[in-house]
Amino acid sequence: MVLPCCYLAPVSHYQAYNRADEVRLEVCDHFAKQTLRNRCWIDSPQGALALTVPVVKTEGKTMMKDVRISDHGNWRHQHWTAFVSSYRQSPFFEYYADDFAPFYEKKWEFLADFNEDLMALVASLLDIKKPVARTVAFEGAPLLSSSSGETTPYYQMFASRHGFLRDLSIVDLLFNEGPEGVLWL
Repeated sequence: MVLPCCYLAPVSHYQAYNRADEVRLEVCDHFAKQTLRNRCWIDSPQGALALTVPVVKTEGKTMMKDVRISDHGNWRHQHWTAFVSSYRQSPFFEYYADDFAPFYEKKWEFLADFNEDLMALVASLLDIKKPVARTVAFEGAPLLSSSSGETTPYYQMFASRHGFLRDLSIVDLLFNEGPEGVLWL
């Protein structure tokens, strides 16, 4: 199965990953702005919150594998603060915080490397053992949107305020359900 190389992809992405025999991350497609390649959605007290990794502006079409992360602004700190603000009271945030914190301290040059390393971390935390390789030529990964999943409702911190939010980033499932999160995949 070919999947797009996404930033903390939604639960539906990991459902597809978990059900596949093998996975290839599409990194030879042209990078498109305002997609899950550099954006994820998390739950917050105000509802769904988008977190976007800034990228270096390029001329023309750039393959996903060549997109560089921009160091302008303080995005790493902002993303980590959003995770802490939204999930510090969740059942498993403290359990996983030390696993995710280094991703917001170290600098990655390429977005695909950052996304792939996060995906490997999530897979190991959920005990998903599937081979993953990168595409070497464009294979046409399906475009996922943040609302495409048919996720069975699980516990969410702010569901009493705004109802269950479907297909948020996999971190929402991890921080709320912990290792049991794999049961929703």
